[in-house]
Amino acid sequence: MATLLFQGHGSLRVIAKDGAVVYIDPYAGEGYDKPADLVLVTHQHHDHNKTELVTMKPDGVVITESDALKDGVYHEFEHKGIKVQTVMAHNVNHHAQQCVGYVVTVDGVKLYFAGDTSGTNDMKVLLPGLALDYAFLPIDGVYNMDSKEAAACAEKIGAKHNVPIHMTPGQLFDRSAAEQFAGPNRLIIEAGEEIELAP
Repeated sequence: MATLLFQGHGSLRVIAKDGAVVYIDPYAGEGYDKPADLVLVTHQHHDHNKTELVTMKPDGVVITESDALKDGVYHEFEHKGIKVQTVMAHNVNHHAQQCVGYVVTVDGVKLYFAGDTSGTNDMKVLLPGLALDYAFLPIDGVYNMDSKEAAACAEKIGAKHNVPIHMTPGQLFDRSAAEQFAGPNRLIIEAGEEIELAP
């Protein structure tokens, strides 16, 4: 099965069944030893864009928010059988034209990586129709929505599993903060923990 490693903060790694490797918002934790087929960056804040941590395969691709959102159009991509759909992300700390979220489909599993955001129109209109398997939602309440707003967003999105990330500024993982997230189908993944992804 495909696997997902929560590296900590807002950084994650996905490995497909065929070995294709995807990093999302590289910055925190360990687990950068596998060369990447695809790197996704939601925005250019320093705690989301450390692509230098990743060794790229010769045909590897880096997609940033400036690739994903052009002239107000959210683009879609496919690389090594991995599908990427760009969706909106924004709040008072993150301009809508400089930030995105991604819906990534790997081996039939749909994962929503919200990036740094608060509630968006896509969470009400677009995402509920995608039958998402996992949603990774920031909950820090400083740079993003807090756990209460994230839980309300999770209700709207309707993913099978809702995972709190980006919990406390400066920390890879904060269990007490994660447990304050009361969204439906909550799944807490600790920094450094790897799970199998089931549709």
